[in-house]
Amino acid sequence: MAFYQRIRDLREDMDKTQTELAEYLGTTAQYYGKYEKGEREIPFMRAIQLAEFYNVSLDYLSGRTNHKQGKSNPDLTPDQIKISDMYAMLSEKNKGKLELFAEQLLEKQSEEDSREKGAV
Repeated sequence: MAFYQRIRDLREDMDKTQTELAEYLGTTAQYYGKYEKGEREIPFMRAIQLAEFYNVSLDYLSGRTNHKQGKSNPDLTPDQIKISDMYAMLSEKNKGKLELFAEQLLEKQSEEDSREKGAV
């Protein structure tokens, strides 16, 4: 994922405007917009400010990892890490949809397991 896409997604997930982020960084909305379009490289100090603002690691901000805090759980299997990475890339709205779908799947699985046990 490109760096500029990640900062745009983070901003949109927090329902912030480019103007609000520009004010936080001490720049103009027009200049900040160029960061999100990939037309300007973000200075390191501003990247640090953005990471602090969003409470994410620089690795996450730069797209080096999909874990917001920059680390993954070493006890997870590769499949679990893959699912976790995909989840981390979702917007908050879509995370909610996925959680609802997972709950429905677990409920259906439980019902199927109960039926199988009753048939034995």
